[in-house]
This record gives sequence, C-alpha cells and structure tokens, in this order.
Amino acid sequence: MSRPRVILHADMDAFYASIEQRDDPSLRGRPVIVGGTGNRGVVSAASYEARVFGVHSAMPTAQARKLCPQGVFLPGSMQRYAEESRRIFEIFARFTPAVEGLSLDEAFLDLTGTERLHGPARDTAARLRTEVRAERGLAVSVGIAPVKLVAKIASDLAKPDGLLEVAADAVAGFLAPLPVRRLCGVGPVGEQRLLRAGFETIGDLVRADPERLRRVLGPWGLALARLGRGRDLSEVDPYREAVSYSEENTFARDVSDRLVLESAIGTHADSVARRLRRDGVVARTVVLKLKLGRRVAPGARGFPLWTRRVTLPEPSDDGAAFATAARALLARSGLAEPVRLLGVGATGIAPRDAQLALFEKPRGQAQRERLNHALDRIAERFGDGAVVRGEPRHAARAGLSLQIKRGERRGPDSW
Repeated sequence: MSRPRVILHADMDAFYASIEQRDDPSLRGRPVIVGGTGNRGVVSAASYEARVFGVHSAMPTAQARKLCPQGVFLPGSMQRYAEESRRIFEIFARFTPAVEGLSLDEAFLDLTGTERLHGPARDTAARLRTEVRAERGLAVSVGIAPVKLVAKIASDLAKPDGLLEVAADAVAGFLAPLPVRRLCGVGPVGEQRLLRAGFETIGDLVRADPERLRRVLGPWGLALARLGRGRDLSEVDPYREAVSYSEENTFARDVSDRLVLESAIGTHADSVARRLRRDGVVARTVVLKLKLGRRVAPGARGFPLWTRRVTLPEPSDDGAAFATAARALLARSGLAEPVRLLGVGATGIAPRDAQLALFEKPRGQAQRERLNHALDRIAERFGDGAVVRGEPRHAARAGLSLQIKRGERRGPDSW
C-alpha cells in the first residue's frame, strides 16, 4: 500500500490589507479595506479588524462603507503586492520544488518524501510560517492533509495565523460535519440545490445511497460524495499550463459609446497579446465578454453576461489581430444597451514554435511583429503601461485581482 501524500496549503492572512498595515504602523489595529474606492468598487481584501463589522472580499465597496464607516479605504498597489508575492513564493520554494500557486496569496506545496530533509510535516510548516513572519513581517495560515481539498479547508479553519494538520485516518471524520459549501465546485447555486435535496453536510452526501445521488444530482452528486470521502487524487502541479489568457475591466459608469468600448477592446487585446508573447505561446480563438448595465437579479451576479468567440485564420500573439476580431464580434452583436464590464480573452493556446509557416509572412504581418517586439522591449524596461496604441480611454477597475496571470511580470514594474 502506498504511503499517504503530504500536502500543505499556505494562505496569507488578509494579504493586501496586511501589507498596508505592515508598511504603515498607523494602520495597525484599525479596520483596513483595500480595493476599488469608487461607487462600483469591490473589496479585494479586508483586515480582520474590518471583518468584525461583516466586511469581506468581493463585497461592493459601497456596502462596506455602510457596515464600517470608520474603516480606512485604500486603492492599493498591485506593483507592491505582486513583488511581495514573488518574495513569499521564494520562501515556499525552499521547502519543496513542487509549489502550485493558486493566486498571489496562496499555494499548494507537496511535501511528500521531504521528511528526511526537513523532518515531520508539522515542523516544516511551523518553520515556513516562522520564516515568512521573520523575513516579510506577514502572517500565513497553513493546512496539512493527504489531499489538496482537505489541506485547503484546514488552512481556512486555521485562520488567522494558525496551523491545522489532518492525518490520513482522520480525513473522513474531519469532513463529515462540515457544510456542503466547503466542497470544491459547490457555489451558491449548487449549495441551494444540495440543500433542497436534503444534503446539509458533507457527511449527508457520503452516507447517501448512490442511486439516490445519481437520481437527484446526477454524476455531479457522485463526484461530490467521492470528494467527501477524501478521494481527491489531483496532484500538486507546479507546471500547470494556462488554458486561456484574459483581461477585463469594469467601467466607472455604464458605457454606450461604441468608441469607448472599442478603445477598451484595444487596450485589453494588447495586454493579452503581450502576456502570450512573454510565455512564448499563441492563441487560436478570441473571446469578447460583456456584462450589461441593467440589473436582473440581486447580488454581484445579477447582471446579464454576454460572451462571443471567433476562431482566427491562424494562431496569433498580435494584439491588433485580437482587437480586430473582438471589435467585429461587438459590431455583429447588435448591442443596444449600456455596458458595465468588458473583457477580451484568448483560448486555444499552443506553443509559438508549433506554427509551421509554409510561405513567407505577409509584409503587414512582419511589420506588426517588429512593432510588437519593439513594444515588448519598451514594456520590459519601463513597465506595461509605458506605451499604448492610439488614445485609449481607460475604464476604472472595480477592484484588485489576486489572480496569478500567466505572462504577467511580477517585478517592480509589473503594474
């Protein structure tokens, strides 16, 4: 019988807000809220002093101001946060080369087989937490378990600034009393579906008759029951490849002006293309995403979402080609409503070397490649926003992302 794996999940506590409190002593002990500060702003991080008032990430900033009027609201700095993330991940890598970043502030580490080098997993986790605290002045909560799902849940339950280990023979008992929303893949809609079917806890799913699960929930129910038994076979993957690249933005006000929408498309298309070129890959498909301004339901998801995609004649890493395709999608949409959010994405990712050109490149394409190369060199030296095409009319961001973006520079000039 194979030995159980040892998976560690490290999750920084209130990452952005903690960095602000560390760097500005006057903010320590005060409710700090980082994110978009406008009317459509979204909370990206809230200190634990702010959470006492019910403030949490992804909450509209306007609501956070009502709950915590005495809070310190900050727009934040992605440049600082990305650089801090890079340094923290360097500490993680000291303990194992198998580090899978989930976002700027959390990662899985596979410690299986490292006991002879570092000792028991709990001692390793304690040293990791100590080194992050000593070198970066920040707290990290850690969960340890034989599977990724349980390690992630354990780190969440260990917050703030804690450590929780779940042994292999304790996984079933650990999971059983937890609410079904703790399982991966169960969002608000899925949770309501499970509750209506009579499944409140993970244990309810595990004890259910498989035929009933199949009849009521289909294959999804059976998959959740397997997860509930701790049968998560997913590996820690430090080399996970991106399946898509995207950029999106929320406008400060709903936009009907087609020129503003086309300008935003151009800005996002260039950003996506630049990241593709940094990673040495090309994309076959361009995706246009629009969120309309009219509300049809309560909550953050209460706005109609519209997406369209088109396959390019040949794979590309050219922002001009992406922008042309996305603008054509917009033109064909017949859109007659104001837009709240606009995004451009690229899918069908393949290595650039996989392109085998049988004929000489058209003159226009060769010129664009030379232009892109020049723009990339400028961006590497002066930052991604140093040069842009035309006269882009920027859309105000609703908040700061914790996403690790493939091809995004994480050094001092990343943002």
